[in-house]
Amino acid sequence: MNSEETLHSTENKVESKLNSFLVSFYTDLLMVERLSKRTAETYRFSIELFLRWCSKEHLKLADVTIQNLIYYLTWRKTEEKSEMTLLKDISSLRSFGSFMVRRGLWKENYPLMLERPKIGRNLPKVLSMEQVDKLLSTIDVSSDLGKRDDALFELIYSCGLRISEACGLLVENLHLAEKILLVHGKGDKERIVPFGERAKNKLELYLNEVRPKLAGRKIVKEVFLNYRGEAISRKGVWKRFQEMEKLSGVEAKVHTLRHSFATHLLAGGADLRSVQELLGHSDLSTTTIYTHVEDKELENYHQKFFPGHDEVE
Repeated sequence: MNSEETLHSTENKVESKLNSFLVSFYTDLLMVERLSKRTAETYRFSIELFLRWCSKEHLKLADVTIQNLIYYLTWRKTEEKSEMTLLKDISSLRSFGSFMVRRGLWKENYPLMLERPKIGRNLPKVLSMEQVDKLLSTIDVSSDLGKRDDALFELIYSCGLRISEACGLLVENLHLAEKILLVHGKGDKERIVPFGERAKNKLELYLNEVRPKLAGRKIVKEVFLNYRGEAISRKGVWKRFQEMEKLSGVEAKVHTLRHSFATHLLAGGADLRSVQELLGHSDLSTTTIYTHVEDKELENYHQKFFPGHDEVE
């Protein structure tokens, strides 16, 4: 075995060990901490980033200190991560600390010493309709996976879905003829969301031509599948969206499509209660933030087209 083969073999062993460790952590989150599957997946993804950072820094898990954790979060901050993301990182690390203590690998849960960042109510970023079209137009609909992505992201935008809701959408809850979805949202709350003719056409194409090929002989209850014929994961959707972002030059996140959906509805004259129902917000105050986004957009347009006219003469 030459040096290159030896290196490749070592990398495979490290990757296998990492995945095995993450599976144990994920199982612990579900079975011991009794977290929801969605939260456990988020924590698993967050800790995978932390473990890869440790590997890059040549830091053994048994040697991790509170200073190392502070360095890690500082690095995350320099990656232009939001305060909300850092808050999720800390929550993930605290659960990971409990796991490490139970495994006897840490003497105490060091992440409990980390201070949580104070979260301000920042206005969500939204895209114009032109930007949404530009983003979605990068999808290569000549391929099977492109046709799937075309239906997936059209549905996320036109229904204001969370990424987890799109990934977990069941075939039995998709009613094409009536053009409605039965969506399972946060807290396992159900809501009915309508969609338009454009989304219907893209879904029909995907369901009739693409999904049978992806599923093969497998019986899968979820609507959107990956190339292995399994339910598409949030990580898979994020990865595909990042490719679209680079191709289009439009800076956004998958959740930005949901924000844009809400803002465009309000701008088009929809009432706040209706938007609340469509988004699945339990509290109307959560929905009202989009009225502030719309006000800010109007202010920006005014300053752009009428510079100086907002000043007192």
